[in-house]
Amino acid sequence: MSEPDDVRARIRTFFDGVPALLDGIDGGAGGAAGGDDEDGPGVMRRAKAWRAALYDAGLAGFGYPVEFGGLGDRPAEHAIWVEESHGRVPAIDSLFGIGIGMALPVIRDHGTPGLQRRFLAPGLRGDEVWCQLYSEPNAGSDLASLATRAVRDGDEWVVTGQKVWTSGAHRADLAILLARTDPDVPKHRGITMLVLPMHQPGVTVRPLRQMTGVAEFNEVFIDEARIPVEWVVGGLNDGWRMATALLAHERVATGTSSVAGSRDDQRKTGRNPLPAKQLIELARRSGRADDPVVRQQLALAWSGERIMGWLGRRHAHPSIGKLWRTRQGRLAADIAAGLQFPAGVAWEADDVTADYWQYHVLNCRGMSLGGGTDEIQRNTLGERALGLPKEPTSDPEVAYRDLLRNV
Repeated sequence: MSEPDDVRARIRTFFDGVPALLDGIDGGAGGAAGGDDEDGPGVMRRAKAWRAALYDAGLAGFGYPVEFGGLGDRPAEHAIWVEESHGRVPAIDSLFGIGIGMALPVIRDHGTPGLQRRFLAPGLRGDEVWCQLYSEPNAGSDLASLATRAVRDGDEWVVTGQKVWTSGAHRADLAILLARTDPDVPKHRGITMLVLPMHQPGVTVRPLRQMTGVAEFNEVFIDEARIPVEWVVGGLNDGWRMATALLAHERVATGTSSVAGSRDDQRKTGRNPLPAKQLIELARRSGRADDPVVRQQLALAWSGERIMGWLGRRHAHPSIGKLWRTRQGRLAADIAAGLQFPAGVAWEADDVTADYWQYHVLNCRGMSLGGGTDEIQRNTLGERALGLPKEPTSDPEVAYRDLLRNV
């Protein structure tokens, strides 16, 4: 058997054992057992068991050094993994997306050997869950205006500030944090990236309920929380470069991750576009499958889904994949809304599955915001990919403390 065939067989054998693995934990893989909700302890136990099994099988870290449990840079094997894992990775793996897809790659590429030893293996194995503390009430698209500050106190950093729109903060053990460490230089130059332990005095997490009814995001209040002085990613005041490096990984993840429609189940979570397969089934149930206008819309959804996959395989600029995913999400939701009309605005409140389509119609708008707005993506493509002039600004050399800003 050739090496690619051996890898393919190993991946298939692993996935054949996943259902039994998850069924043996808290009553099953198909949902939360014992009354657990989406964030209940049973869900987290299954997620950690899945990730540990993946790590122990040697399949958890494509692109990560072997010494930390990764597989090194092996693109051919990674391509086989992408093909064989499509539609078979349980939804609970998304709990580790910020760590494995965003924070850990930056630590791998820019962290000290000490940080790599401390965080890479536990993160890949699922022992630790991460969140991303970037946006603030007055620093969204203009992220460099952030006001959260970190002041050195002996062998520790003392951090005070507020973050918002933080996915998964309520279940995170660690956070990749941007904080201002020098207010006397222009805003982009005085930022440092640090790793914040979330389970400590001074860190308060409060959920933010969205119009979907789900509290996926949080606001995080930080009041003199402590960080070991060596837990700096990159260098002191080099945080903006680290921030853009992480955002590139985030846009790759959001632009190329598997479409929710690779599964037949209907989940009201995450930022995945509605799958074309489910839209086709909805059209058939609605008696609209022979409508030429509907058929054209379904063809657009199907082809758009294929394009998303091809963009990932071509390793296109991350902002291209992010923009296309946003477009696909809105298109699919609009098709679902049309197929549901007029019943789309009414459902039984005690039926947890009846509002599946309505959830995605509301949720798709968030795709244009998470990971950077559509406008930011277009600016990025224009300036960094096409070499167009930068957006004009009046304060590129003004010290942060002298900026006019809302307080």
